[in-house]
Amino acid sequence: MPHDDHDPQTDGGGYDVDDWSRLKAFNGIATLDDVQARRAVFALSDTKDPRPIDMELPQPLIWWEEDGEQAAVAIQAEAHRTPEGEIMEVLGLILPDGESAVALLDDVDLVDDTDPTWRALVASAVEGVDD
Repeated sequence: MPHDDHDPQTDGGGYDVDDWSRLKAFNGIATLDDVQARRAVFALSDTKDPRPIDMELPQPLIWWEEDGEQAAVAIQAEAHRTPEGEIMEVLGLILPDGESAVALLDDVDLVDDTDPTWRALVASAVEGVDD
């Protein structure tokens, strides 16, 4: 099968500052089948009243995690009610190296692709990735 540089299934799903927008958004509430087929990053089953968050996807962002700030692109956004009744806003992220992660909306800053910090974080993350 020929290698397609724009197919995340064959290129590992990574991106740089110029081609992040080719990532496919997942709109809706994901199931385990969606995650296993790599259409979605996560599926939550122990919550109530799941609904998509109204936001444009894919969405560049800066994720504030334990190790500091990291560039990512949200491809999935869902709100879920926990068993305790709290609303949890959860994002499915794709990192520049093609890995995926899950973050709370409260732990990210939404940016656009011209944001200099986001661009520098993406460039730094992809410097060591083999082509």
